[in-house]
Formats: sequence, C-alpha cells, structure tokens
Amino acid sequence: MKLFNTLGRKLETFKPFDPQNVKVYTCGPTVYSSPHIGNYAAYIYWDLLVRLLKFNGYTVHRVLNLTDVGHLSSDADEGEDKLEKGARTSGKTVWEVADYYAHEFLTGFHALNLVEPTKIAKATDYIAADIQVVDALTKKGYTYETSDGIYFDTSKFAKYADFAKLSLRDLKAGARVALSSEKRNPSDFAVWKFIRPEEKHDMRWDYLSRPGYPGWHLECSTIIHSELGETIDIHTGGIDHIPVHHTNEIAQSEAAFDKKLAKYWLHCNHLLSDGQKISKSLGNGYTLKDLANKGYSPLDFKMWVLQGHYRSERDFSLSNLEAARLRRLNWRNRIAKARQIKIPSTDLETIISAVNDDLGSPASFALIDNLDLSFENWQLIDELFGLNLIQDAPPLSAQCEALLAERQTARLAKDFTKSDQLREQLAKYNIAVLDTANGQLWQYLR
Repeated sequence: MKLFNTLGRKLETFKPFDPQNVKVYTCGPTVYSSPHIGNYAAYIYWDLLVRLLKFNGYTVHRVLNLTDVGHLSSDADEGEDKLEKGARTSGKTVWEVADYYAHEFLTGFHALNLVEPTKIAKATDYIAADIQVVDALTKKGYTYETSDGIYFDTSKFAKYADFAKLSLRDLKAGARVALSSEKRNPSDFAVWKFIRPEEKHDMRWDYLSRPGYPGWHLECSTIIHSELGETIDIHTGGIDHIPVHHTNEIAQSEAAFDKKLAKYWLHCNHLLSDGQKISKSLGNGYTLKDLANKGYSPLDFKMWVLQGHYRSERDFSLSNLEAARLRRLNWRNRIAKARQIKIPSTDLETIISAVNDDLGSPASFALIDNLDLSFENWQLIDELFGLNLIQDAPPLSAQCEALLAERQTARLAKDFTKSDQLREQLAKYNIAVLDTANGQLWQYLR
C-alpha cells in the first residue's frame, strides 16, 4: 500500500507503528452552516482510506473532530467567530447552531455510508486540555501575550516553514496573515483569544483571569494528544490546510510534546463548480439535499467523487453526476444479473493493487467496468468502496417474481399483449425485463 505523503512530497510505502492500532486523524467540519458537497468530498476520500486499511488487515483507530468554537473568519486571527456569525444570522444561540449543524453533517455522513469514526470529538469538550497545552507552550517560552490573546512565536520553532515550504523571508504583512502592532512575526498565530469587553462572544472560558476561547488550530493538537497519543500514523485534510492550519498544528504540537505529530500526511484537492472552488462564502455549493431534490442519491454523488483521484482538482456539474448515476445503475444491474446467472468468481488482485496505489479508485473503477464479476466479487467491491451496491440491488420481491413468472407463461403462449402489459406492471416496481438467450432477465430501471 502506497500513499503520497505531503511531508516528503512523494509516494511512500505505508508502514504503521502498530498494524493492530493504526491511528488516523481527520480534520472535521466547522459546524456553523449546512455542509456542501465540497465538504463531503474530503470525507468520501478518507472513507476509502479507512476501508482500504481495514481491507488490508489493519485495525484502525480514527478520530474526527467537530469545530464548534474558535474558527475565525480570517486566517489572521481576526474577524468574527464562524459559530457566532451563524448564531447571529440564524436567530439561534451559538450552542443551538453547533448542535443543529453537527447533526446535519452527521446525517449526511451516514447517508453517504461513511465508516463511523472510533471517536467524534467536539472542540468544546477539550477546553481544559487546551489550557494545559497553552500553559506547556508558555512554560517552554514559545508564546507571548498581546491585548487580544496568547500567540505562538513562530520564530522560536525552527522547522515552522518546512511542512508547507513557506518562505518566511518573503512573507510580508497581509500576504498570508495580517501583522498587527503587537504581533512579532507575520506568521505568528493565536493559541488563545481574549474576549474584549465590547465583544459579543457567548462561548467563553476564563484563563489568566480573563474570558476567552481557544484558537482554531489548537483543538486538533489537543484532541490528537488526548485521544490518539504521541505520533499518529496518518493525518488527513484538504490542501488548503497545508500553509496555515496544519503548519500551525505541527508547530504547536511538536513544541508542546517534543514528538513528531504524524508520520503520513494526506491532503485532498478542491472540488470546483463552474471553474471556481466550491465554498460557502461564494455560495456556489450544492448540498446533498439539493442533489436529492434533483433526483440523485448521496451514493450517486459518492460514486462521482470516487471516479476521480483525491489529489486531482475536479469540476462538478450535474451532467457529470448523471453519468456517475448511470454507472452506478449499471453496476447494480450487473449485480442483479449475477443474482440470476451463475458467474465464476474473478481474482480481484488487479483492482486491489490499483486502489493500493495511492487510493487509485479511478483506475480500479475502469477495471471493474471491464470484468465479468460474480456476486461474491461484488460483495468485496462494495465492502471496499462503500457504495451500497448490494443493498440497492436487492433480490426480486415475491410479487415481482410472480409477475415475471406470469409473463414467461404468456410469452410461451405467444400472448404478447399480456406479456407487454406485465412488462408495464413490472416497470411500476422499477423493474425492466430483457428477453435473452438465457431467458428472461430483470434489471433496475433506475
């Protein structure tokens, strides 16, 4: 199994610390508004990662976080907290906003048939642990205090620029983060934010005798250390996390705990919509509900996502989604055929090898399209990709079996009028009938 490790910018053979306890951390959503399909694409890719690890015999311990505090609207540690903004625009309390959108995210997560993480961690459950990390960083001399928070001094962490290959010499104020009069370096970031007297912020905890809340980057370091321990196997996220969020996470984690944060870093690329990155701020992202209203299931979307490689930038369109729906329908109908006609099992080694090459689902899908597969083969494929093919290609109901048998009798009697009538009745149950050399075969219309 080979994975492209962002740490070294190359493909590497996966070698876990402990095959029976592979530790995986996934950066989760900020639960302040409805998740769009661009958000879910990342979790579909990482679902394939988890399924593949399990398929290869590893035991996976995976944590996914839910950011319900501290994610500001700017990477400069400025602007409004996204949860506070969600509360202001919705008329709900900030706690109600977090609960509502966390529930909505997880509902979509399950509708996509994504493997349940070992632990779903809410940032607000780790405030005491956050404070301990800030104290540890301060004790080691990595922080300084300003009027609006406690900041990590990136000049004290010699490897700060390595992960994202940043040029700190060329990093001017405003190029990535704003340089306030109190910040020592443009790349310094808040590990704890103070709430000013005039500032409305309902989520607040006392630290250094002042109300405040943790910086966004801090929660991941704290949750990983609390739930997974020192040096995890795999850390996943989006490529937009590389220059700021993950760079800061590495700095504060390794400074606080004196251990490498993760052995392998995997990053997925953006989805585009009409040539633009899908984002809530641009308002160009479909939700799963939007797609359902257009007649597409979450699994059709999952099929579309897995048709592309996680490191490739892709442009979403409804026409492309329709092609993925038809491909998934074709696979379901091949399963229906395998239920009716005995097909010898095929060695799936080439398919598995393709996926083991850096989650190569596109290459594996191309192989699947051109192989004659048994029902047992399809069960393994469904286990690997989680497309609910078997569930959505059930055996024919007793009622439809009876209609099919009646139609066969009508055909033998050359009563083609009745045969056609029975075909129309079956169509109402989403069943099409094919007359082949092997006799009647049924398949799904949609």
